[in-house]
Amino acid sequence: MKKLLIVDDAAFMRLAIRNMLQKHEIEIVGEAANGAIGVEMYKQLLPDVVTMDITMPEMTGIKALKAIKAFDPQAKVIMVSAMGQEGMVKEAIINGAKTFIVKPFKEEFLYQTICKVLGI
Repeated sequence: MKKLLIVDDAAFMRLAIRNMLQKHEIEIVGEAANGAIGVEMYKQLLPDVVTMDITMPEMTGIKALKAIKAFDPQAKVIMVSAMGQEGMVKEAIINGAKTFIVKPFKEEFLYQTICKVLGI
């Protein structure tokens, strides 16, 4: 079973992602409310994939992405952005994000994107 870490400052979004993926062969190994916590959890849990919000307090998703990629160049991070954040999405891709998902998104699209990134 593949392991996923959810990093998003919105508790409802973390819950939504968890609920969408529970019925699939993906184990949610952790949830972080900001990028700094997400980086530390990544180092401890070594998940197969991360969903990372871009706009968060304490440490943005872009900074967290850079820190995770510095720790593990093979890390698979999917950025999650709201509409209108195209510039930040481009910066994330340049810094190693595998792809991005625009909020709001449907369960099937989220699952298919994760499968594509994981190669399953």
